Amino acid sequence: MEHIRHAFNRFAQDYDRQREHIIPDLRDFYDTAVWAAESDSARPAILDIGAGTGLFSAYLLEKFPEAHLTLVDIAENMLEMARQRFAAREHTEYIVRDYSTGQLGGPYDIACSALSIHHLVPEDKRRLFRRVYEALRPGGMFVNADQADGETPYFRERYLEYWNDFLKSGPMSAEQHAEILKRRDTLDKNEKLSDQLAWLKKAGFSDVDVVYRNRTFIVTVARKGGTP
Repeated sequence: MEHIRHAFNRFAQDYDRQREHIIPDLRDFYDTAVWAAESDSARPAILDIGAGTGLFSAYLLEKFPEAHLTLVDIAENMLEMARQRFAAREHTEYIVRDYSTGQLGGPYDIACSALSIHHLVPEDKRRLFRRVYEALRPGGMFVNADQADGETPYFRERYLEYWNDFLKSGPMSAEQHAEILKRRDTLDKNEKLSDQLAWLKKAGFSDVDVVYRNRTFIVTVARKGGTP
């Protein structure tokens, strides 16, 4: 994870500015993830895994303005951007930690993540899903807005072609474009959507589904059984 920490520390300042030019239909992607997050609590406890600059948390606060936020990320520069974003806000905690092995805390009403977990190797993903399940209260929800591989080599290539065309259509310089491709090739470890759904079920979640897919980009939702 150390190479991931260095990479994201390096471009923390540019992260939010580049998002809409890297992720197709960015707002629809995040809006669906926010829609999927549900809680009966007036002040839900929300864990943002790989929170980065706090972008996903900011969208969630539009729906849950009184939430208690816990933002966890391995890159201290990214979390510093989140601190600036939420500087005037109470009930917000920042933890610099490797979430693939470190404690998650809890219990939480909602655990969420955006564009982070796909950097983990398969066994770490499976282990994390089990740990998220344990960190949630009964009835708690895990919303993961992330990336997935195509189910077959044919679709993997088609999804990459779509993504490459989108990147080329944007305003980024040739240098920025090359950096994005390098980061994707060295840091991304996408898994099939079918595998991710199976791992969530095996982790113990009773309700598991995908609520959004735009080729590579997905939003999965998993609910822990029981009454909140």
